[in-house]
Amino acid sequence: MVESLSHKQCSRCVMDTTDREITFDTHGVCNYCRSFEAHFPSFDISKPVYPESEMSAKLNEIKRVGKSQEYDCIVGLSGGVDSSYVAFLAKQYGLRPLCVHFDSGWNSELAVKNIESIVNHLGFDLFTYVCDWREMKDLQLSFFKAGVANCDIPQDHAFLAGLHEIAKKHNIKYLINGHNVATEFVMPMDWGYTSHDLKHIRSIQKKFGTQKLKNYPKYSSFKKFIYYKYVNKIEAFNILNYISYNKSDVKQFLINELGWRDYGGKHYESRFTKFFQAHYLPYKWKIDKRKAHLASLIMTGQMTKEEALVDLEKPLYDSLELQDDKEYISRKLGVAVEELDAILDAPPKEYYEYGYSLILDTLRRALHKGFSNALAHIVKK
Repeated sequence: MVESLSHKQCSRCVMDTTDREITFDTHGVCNYCRSFEAHFPSFDISKPVYPESEMSAKLNEIKRVGKSQEYDCIVGLSGGVDSSYVAFLAKQYGLRPLCVHFDSGWNSELAVKNIESIVNHLGFDLFTYVCDWREMKDLQLSFFKAGVANCDIPQDHAFLAGLHEIAKKHNIKYLINGHNVATEFVMPMDWGYTSHDLKHIRSIQKKFGTQKLKNYPKYSSFKKFIYYKYVNKIEAFNILNYISYNKSDVKQFLINELGWRDYGGKHYESRFTKFFQAHYLPYKWKIDKRKAHLASLIMTGQMTKEEALVDLEKPLYDSLELQDDKEYISRKLGVAVEELDAILDAPPKEYYEYGYSLILDTLRRALHKGFSNALAHIVKK
């Protein structure tokens, strides 16, 4: 992807035309800022996004439904800020969660220590779902070779599939997660395809992979929309939207009270994700995901645009650290550094150059932009 010659940045936040689908009004304000205004016109970071009474009702429901079970919910625990605080809230509100960590083979040493610290402080049981490493590394290498924007799909898809598998096994009906408006409102579709599309995963693996995905956790459209939702009646609950959630305050709380330590970047608890977000995307696609993360903080009043611009001036990687991580990634994936460099230097490819679900793609575009734009996009393809 070549950066546009007519580069433009939002007059309010730091989103810009590296998102090829961004639009601006006559005041230079981007569609994300306007969308946030429309959805949350009276947003106040010191207050919950949604009524606390709704959370109270949901918590009572979770306890009632799970009262005869060993666990009444699942908390997916990565060791990052959001999931760590979700675990704390589960304790605070008297839930009995099974904490589940998905080990895809890329945990940093700090991530492991953070997870141990969280569960030890809170007294929760931890189940670690260990993936089939041969399959996972082969699939991740396949996505690198494919040259698509979202090379984190193999981990994201398996994590969600694994959580649902465990919930079904233990007859747990609720997944308490850390998705939230305060820090994650902005994420351009242009910057990566959905991780829910199993057809897309199989298409790329068939073209570039050497391993059959026998043990890899799978989350098909049937399982997502019908089986888990209506047969098993498993439900996700975004608890962080029902409390006041200021990220910097939460970080400090976790450090002071639960022995948590900062990674220095969103999702950097995974060494693969760090390399993917801090090098692969900027180098190959000219995408800096920090812009979306910082834009969300600006919109929610947790940061000024000036502060965000200062952050964006900081390098994504120290040169020595990048070389060390590149060697580590290459070694783990079983390829030479030169081969990885050749993959990075190859032209980027769009997700639709491989197999994908037309239904899922239409749905995600419909939700993001409205049905008319979604259908127009499909017709154009």
